[in-house]
Amino acid sequence: MSQEQATVAEEEYLQIMYWLEEAGLPITGANIARAMQVSAPTVHEMLGRLEADGYVTRDADKSLAFTETGSEHAAQIVRRHRLIERFLTDVFDIPWDQVHEEAERLEHWMSPVVEERMLRAIGDAKTCPHGHPIFEGEREHGVPLADVEEGAKVTVLRFENEAEDLLHYLMDSGLHPGLEGTLAHSGEEVTIDVGGDTKSVTRSVAETVSVTADPSPAPRTALPDQLVLGRERYGR
Repeated sequence: MSQEQATVAEEEYLQIMYWLEEAGLPITGANIARAMQVSAPTVHEMLGRLEADGYVTRDADKSLAFTETGSEHAAQIVRRHRLIERFLTDVFDIPWDQVHEEAERLEHWMSPVVEERMLRAIGDAKTCPHGHPIFEGEREHGVPLADVEEGAKVTVLRFENEAEDLLHYLMDSGLHPGLEGTLAHSGEEVTIDVGGDTKSVTRSVAETVSVTADPSPAPRTALPDQLVLGRERYGR
């Protein structure tokens, strides 16, 4: 049987698992350890707790799946996280590259009353400021910016990796969800032309930017290594 209330540490793991599943990646101990940059024994210990508390099940091949309770709780904490990000950006006017860590601190303590008031405050907004759907089941399919051919029309959907240092880099580059332009160059740097103004990011960062494109490359699942939260991985 699950606990009435998951611990903060358990919620962090449930959130990462939801994120991996949403990105189309297998929920495995290795992918969790890679995404969170923690050791395999640390992950193994926490997964044992999550299993004992009724949030996840483990198959014979060591892959993980949410129980119904685990899925509901993970979706709730992710929804709150993205709602807080949107509220902080739209209502408090905090830049979108600074709200992820703030939401991490607030998401575990928000009451249903506060959540309901925040939903009213954000109006018709459907995504967090980084482009992820606030509500489960509303994720629009995209492709990595790195796969798009030169000359294609692109619209930025979302940033798959929300590491704070990476968000600062993306803010400085001028990219943001909703940006429309033409793929002007695809090499070690990937450049979007927006009415004569160019926005460029390194190819490794372009792997983490989901877009719609016309013409569009074939869909591709994100690479686990691109969802690692860390500065040194992105060529800056």
